Amino acid sequence: MEAATMLSEVVATSREVAATRSRLAKTALVAELLVVTDPAQVRTVASWLAGRLPQGRVGVGWRSLGDLPVPVADRPSASEVSSAPDPPPSAPEPLTVADVDTAMSALAATSGRTARHEILVDLYARATADEQDYLSRLLLGEVRQGSLDGMLLAAGARAADVDEALLRRAAMLAGDLPLAVHIALTDGEDGLAAVRLQPGRPIQPMLAGSAAEVEEVIERLAGDKVALDTKVDGIRVQVHRDEQREVRVFTRSLDDITTRVPEVVEVAAALPGGPLVLDGEAVALTPEGRARPFQETGARTASQGSVAELRASTPLTTYLFDVLHVDGRDLIDEPYRERLQVLTDLVPESARVPGLVTADPGAARAFFDEAVAAGHEGVVAKTLDAPYAAGRRGSAWTKVKPRHTLDLVVLAVEWGSGRRRGWLSNIHLGARGEDGSFVMVGKTFKGMTDEILAWQTERFLELETSREGHVVHVEPVVVVEIALDGVQTSRRYPGGVALRFARVLRYREDKPAAEADTLATVQELRG
Repeated sequence: MEAATMLSEVVATSREVAATRSRLAKTALVAELLVVTDPAQVRTVASWLAGRLPQGRVGVGWRSLGDLPVPVADRPSASEVSSAPDPPPSAPEPLTVADVDTAMSALAATSGRTARHEILVDLYARATADEQDYLSRLLLGEVRQGSLDGMLLAAGARAADVDEALLRRAAMLAGDLPLAVHIALTDGEDGLAAVRLQPGRPIQPMLAGSAAEVEEVIERLAGDKVALDTKVDGIRVQVHRDEQREVRVFTRSLDDITTRVPEVVEVAAALPGGPLVLDGEAVALTPEGRARPFQETGARTASQGSVAELRASTPLTTYLFDVLHVDGRDLIDEPYRERLQVLTDLVPESARVPGLVTADPGAARAFFDEAVAAGHEGVVAKTLDAPYAAGRRGSAWTKVKPRHTLDLVVLAVEWGSGRRRGWLSNIHLGARGEDGSFVMVGKTFKGMTDEILAWQTERFLELETSREGHVVHVEPVVVVEIALDGVQTSRRYPGGVALRFARVLRYREDKPAAEADTLATVQELRG
């Protein structure tokens, strides 16, 4: 019988992984832990090391954790236990991975706030300070230890002594890397080879790289044709229909939203044939056919309200752009030109994303301009010879969008965690109000190199005016150039807007704060 895996072992490994910048060292640490983990808990431990819970969201946020009147568990550390043969009788039993996994499942199955609170109090009362910190970051999705999935993939292959490419493919087809790691450690390469695409079981979606101009993509292909799809500003949907013609719809994070999107279900149900797996977008359009602001589509698909009422007020349009399985035939290894032909034969034009196949830079530019003028985000250029690389981002798909930039002022900075521990990381961004004061419009920690992190830590500590927990407030004098995909209405920030996919381009030490962009300029970009 395998010895139970302790939570303290996972916490210690996570801390070591976060403390090193060497990818090889990170991989070795994770592999060592996986090798000694109880086989029954490999999937759970692998999920945690990838920074997420197997149960998904369990309804616990900052407020729930802040309400915990739990002192640090009065039990010895691991080193003290090793030197003391008999722990005090009153000390709580150390937490095992199974204990925590059971508690997380209970949280996921519990809707009452009081009941959730009791589960958390019991769990945290048995945890050491380090374990409480780890549990909080795990619950909040803030386990940052560097290259989570990539590190787990390499470590899983090393721990199981299997080919990394085979493990990657099994993870793609299973839609679950921790599950694939479990299969690798229990059934080896034979088990991985047996994993197949199964209608009804979602897989990770293929992702796109980025280019500044559509002509760049055409030039890179040196005369070969490229497929251009309109980039619709909706939510990614993966549509499955099984042998019983039951339809299920999943988001890009593999959440099942079937009951919330009957329009998508009806499109898939009406298609001929049997089992299907399709990739696409669902979007709320205006009566004129323009995409509504993204938050309206997001609110519609996230709402638990009356579907009939939501459908009447915010109807969804389905745009499909890829087919991964049809009537028992897997297509993910087929080139995109083949999948596109199957899609064209199967799906009516009204339910396909508008597209163009061309090698002409002028035609590509005209198509891009038309897409943007129609209110869409831009285009996705797709290499015709490429297979479907689930869960991976590369040059086979390249998104091209108009890039917006803003010069904003840094109002505060948050201390980082994980590999950014000890550096000031997440910056609070402000625009100039009518009276000359600065109004917060968003945050970002993206686009920062180690050099930027080191520079801004030193610079903002010099400008510190006060602290509030992990937030360092600074004099509003430093201007930063931010790239963003757009602006949406939001009540989260005082400016009434929020920046979409904001990332740092550079600091503008040459520009005074008085020349930063105004709140009115930011609001003009609102979709």
